[in-house]
Amino acid sequence: MATDELVKTTTGIAHHGAARLPSVDVDSFNIEIKDEDGFLGDRASKGAFRKIFDRWRKPLHKSGKDPFGDEPSEKISKKVLDDILVGDDTEASAVVHSAIEDFAQELAYVTRRFLKTKAWARTERIVVGGGFRDSRLGELAIARTEIILKAEDFKIDMQPIRHHPDEAGLIGALHLAPSWIFEAHDSILAVDIGGTNIRCGVVETCWKKANDLSKAQVAKSELWRHADDEPTREGAVKRLIKMLKTLITEAETEGFKLAPFIGIACPGVINEDGGIEKGAQNLPGNWESSKFNLPASLLEGIPEIGEHDTAILMHNDGVVQGLSEIPFMQDVDRWGVLTIGTGLGNARFTNRHKENGNGKDRDSADGKKKAKENNKDDGKGAKE
Repeated sequence: MATDELVKTTTGIAHHGAARLPSVDVDSFNIEIKDEDGFLGDRASKGAFRKIFDRWRKPLHKSGKDPFGDEPSEKISKKVLDDILVGDDTEASAVVHSAIEDFAQELAYVTRRFLKTKAWARTERIVVGGGFRDSRLGELAIARTEIILKAEDFKIDMQPIRHHPDEAGLIGALHLAPSWIFEAHDSILAVDIGGTNIRCGVVETCWKKANDLSKAQVAKSELWRHADDEPTREGAVKRLIKMLKTLITEAETEGFKLAPFIGIACPGVINEDGGIEKGAQNLPGNWESSKFNLPASLLEGIPEIGEHDTAILMHNDGVVQGLSEIPFMQDVDRWGVLTIGTGLGNARFTNRHKENGNGKDRDSADGKKKAKENNKDDGKGAKE
């Protein structure tokens, strides 16, 4: 993409996939680490938990005493497993607890490896998001992982992400935008793109209640399960534009002062020009093509919001989900996010300390250079 197009897409606010954001430096994101068994993230994904759960069922299944019957492990919902944890069937509960313990050991191993990389050095706290977190079994696994690490003298806090994972990916988009946007507007458009769903929302800043955005909330949202429709890439973009236009109309009707800004969370390594380098293999069509640029395509469909030119910023989905935690991370300097889903998303942040309105990190390091160096840890730099 030409430079003038890049400026037009971002309107000079920042570049896509930026290492320096208004409140944090993104020290690294989507680093891949391998061990002798393959990619590390595969050991702490939703699929990994299901395999562990299935392994604990097998002895009982062979003896004809499997409390789950013939139902495949991957078909048993998180809600059912949560109910079993507090139910009267002690054997079924023991199977789920055993799976949680084994998964926590795997997550502890993976976390330990991250903490030993240059990018994650001196991390003080880790928040865990993704769909797995949205369950009691996920919360127990996270808590158990923290205990395991502390028993090994890792000085690390580990906690579930505060917002529902579906909303965190939208609320985090607020932290892509410069603060001056919020002075004249009370909401933005946010997009969270996943391998199964695309979610769009109007995110209310609640700036007057808390200018650190700690009270921000999703005022309205639309969900499209694109995996069911199997659209083309162009069809997916067209549907996304239609969803956003519907939200714009509804926001205006309901009296929201919508900013001319769209924040996008998208899987993969996001280039400065809005292209996707790698990690978008689960999206409809080839999103990694050099001929495709999502921000530019959206800008063609939505050139203005209200009376102002539209500005669009896109970043990695794990980063954006982590950004929703910024207001609650002010008591530490360095923190990270792990998102447990189809793979294991990851990002590490350093809080920027503002002086006279300009962000300054404590180490006075150049954020962009640091992120480029850190993303080379273990010779990788893409989504798991």
